[in-house]
This record gives sequence, C-alpha cells and structure tokens, in this order.
Amino acid sequence: MTAGLISPPAVVDAVARGRVRRASRWRLVVVVLAALVVGAFAVTLMVGQTFYPPGDVLRVVLGQDVPGATFTVGRLRLPRAVLAVVAGLSFGLAGVTFQTMLRNPLASPDVIGISAGASAAAAFAIVFLGWSGTAVSVTAIVAALVVALLVYVLAFKDGVAGTRLILIGIGIAAMARSFIAYVLDQAGTWDFAETLRWLTGSLNGSTWEATVPALIALVVLGPVLLTQTRGLAALQLGDDTASALGVRVERTRLVAIVAAVGLIAFATAACGPIAFVSFLAGPIAARIVGPNGSLLVPAALVGALLVLVADLVGQFALGTRFPVGVVTGVLGAPYLIYLIVRTNRAGGSL
Repeated sequence: MTAGLISPPAVVDAVARGRVRRASRWRLVVVVLAALVVGAFAVTLMVGQTFYPPGDVLRVVLGQDVPGATFTVGRLRLPRAVLAVVAGLSFGLAGVTFQTMLRNPLASPDVIGISAGASAAAAFAIVFLGWSGTAVSVTAIVAALVVALLVYVLAFKDGVAGTRLILIGIGIAAMARSFIAYVLDQAGTWDFAETLRWLTGSLNGSTWEATVPALIALVVLGPVLLTQTRGLAALQLGDDTASALGVRVERTRLVAIVAAVGLIAFATAACGPIAFVSFLAGPIAARIVGPNGSLLVPAALVGALLVLVADLVGQFALGTRFPVGVVTGVLGAPYLIYLIVRTNRAGGSL
C-alpha cells in the first residue's frame, strides 16, 4: 500500500461507521423527543386549577370514572392536549417539508402566505358572513388550499424556484394581512373578539369536534409525506441532481406540497394559525439531529413539544393567561429577524 494513502477497505469501514453513528444519533433524538412530548402531554393533563395525580389521570384516559377528574381531565384537558399534539405534529411536519423541498429556512407556511390566507378567509367568514364553528373551519381549509395553488402557479416557470416561491408567498401574505386588518376594522365588538381569538392561535375551548378532523388529516397525510423522504432529500441537492438520481422532481414536489398544505389547513382550522411553530420546528430539529439525517419525524416531534410547552407557559407561567399563539410568536419573531440578518451578512439571498 502506498504510504500516506488510505486503503479502500478502510474507507468503506469509515463510511459504514459514520452511517451507524448518524443513524444511532437520529434514533436517540427521536426517542428523547418522543419522551419529552409524552411528559409534556402528561403534565398538561395533570396541571390546572386543580392538580390530579398521574394515577387519576391514567384512569380517566383508560375510561374509568374518577369523581371530579372525569369531567375536568376527560372533557376539558384531554381534547386540549390531544389538539396541541396533533397541531404541533402537523405544523412541524409541514413546515420542515417546505424548508427541505425549497432549500430555504424561510420557506415555511407562516412566511409564504398559506396560514395568512386561511386566516383572512376565516376572518371574513366570521365578520361578514356571521359564520362560526365548522363553517369557519371549512372556509379556512379551502382558502389555504387555494392560496397554496395560487402561489405554486405564480411561481412556476420551468419548475418552481425556491426564491421565487418565497417572494410571491411573502407578497400574498402581505395582502392577506392587509385584508385581515380591514376586516377587523369593520368588525363589531363581539365579532372582533372572536376573530382576534381565532387569528391568534388558541387551544382554549378545544373540543373533540375540532380535533378529530385534524387528527384524521394527520393520520392520512403524515404517512404520505414520510414516503417522500428520499425524494425530498434529493431535492436538497438541486432539481438536476435529483432528476439524475431518478427522482420525479415535479411529482415529488406536488405531492409534498399538497400533503403539507392539507396538514396546515386542517390544523389551522382546528386551532387557528399558531405562529411560527412550522417555522421553528425544522431549524431546531436540524441542530439536534445534525447533518445527513431526515428531519421529518424530529421536526414533527419538536413542533408538538413547542405547542405543548408554549400552552403551559401561556396558561400558568406569566401571571395571566395568554393564547398559545402569543407565546410562540414571542419565540419566533426574534428568530426570524436573526435569520434574515444572518443571511444578509453572509451575502446570501432569501
């Protein structure tokens, strides 16, 4: 063997060991995040004006009758906690899908107008049409799908460039927020309060009626996104490289967009646009997992953890009760500014 050179078997062994380490780290991260989600979920069920011990909570979850806890935990806290997990998983999974597919951390539904479009439609339905409940939710779902289609069509020119889609999405988001401001200006006192509660993103008053459609969407569309893991990873290398690797680029992108938008639409319809969860979950997961690992599952778990913890903070840690969207907005806005400043200083573009 020539001095100073590494033999091919040594290279193969080093690559294999690196893959094993990365896979082990990915599994460890997923297990730890899942455990944290379960822990936060349990705390959400136990803590409130009345504290219930784990044994009572478990009995309620298993369907047994526990005086006091059956109503408080089973009817009030359990739907809220389940919706927090479902919304967090949906927002996190959809957000990291857009960021991975378009190779840009700004490409989340918060930024490119999908959430704003759903919010504008819901506000219009509440204030001008006098709708509530399921009708508002359906309106938000349809609007999210329409806005996503509009952004995609406007950004399509021999394929979809990430920068073009983001800029068009930002423009549509700005128009949607201007319309929301107009709607709020025209709203009466009651409609204003109801619309603002919906726009903020809140788990208050969570019910199984609102939770079940979002859960069904997650069960159906989540696996669809997970089947696109290989294609999304290839898209990070660029469309030409992905195509050379055998990925059907536009088909993969279209399936991913439809599934991700569906998740965002149903989650937003259930609890409003909880700010910045889809934006933050992917970058946080990327820092934990490290390079060369799929971020879909870790980002989904980070999203669920963010919503659960933010809801607990909003309820009990600030002296007065705030909707979960207020807490996540406080976390996400500074990171958005930091990301834009860092990109600008690095000489990059959005």
